[in-house]
Amino acid sequence: MRGAEPRIRVSALLRWGDGILLCRHSKLGGDVWLLPGGGVQLGETLTDALDRELAEEVGIAAPPYEGPIAIVDSIAPKRTFVSKHVVHMIFACDVGGSLEAVNSQDAAVRGHRIFALDELDGIVLHPPIQRFLQRWQSGDPAVYLGAMWLP
Repeated sequence: MRGAEPRIRVSALLRWGDGILLCRHSKLGGDVWLLPGGGVQLGETLTDALDRELAEEVGIAAPPYEGPIAIVDSIAPKRTFVSKHVVHMIFACDVGGSLEAVNSQDAAVRGHRIFALDELDGIVLHPPIQRFLQRWQSGDPAVYLGAMWLP
């Protein structure tokens, strides 16, 4: 049965100056924002997957990472039509330079934007980890944020 096993997704909290770079995706019902990243392929390390995904979704060579800094489960409720379980492994990177260098090769990405930390509460973010992103500081211990689901 497809979707019966958990999927591992790596992503990066890309701190760009005082903001965070997010990728816009279109889903049924509107736009959602995600940390850049994607699925880990068989035989691929977490950091190799993150290098590949940052090249595909953001078009940048991955800077040095910190982490993983957080783990989140996204598990669809049992009474939904979707059978989905994604384990998010989140890393952090500081990025400099111009946003003009950002160029996605991933058809699912509909755009990019740098958000100030105080803007995060006003967006649909998958998974919904706004508070964590607003509070995280380099050097904080890795945390398990629990199970969070947004359809």
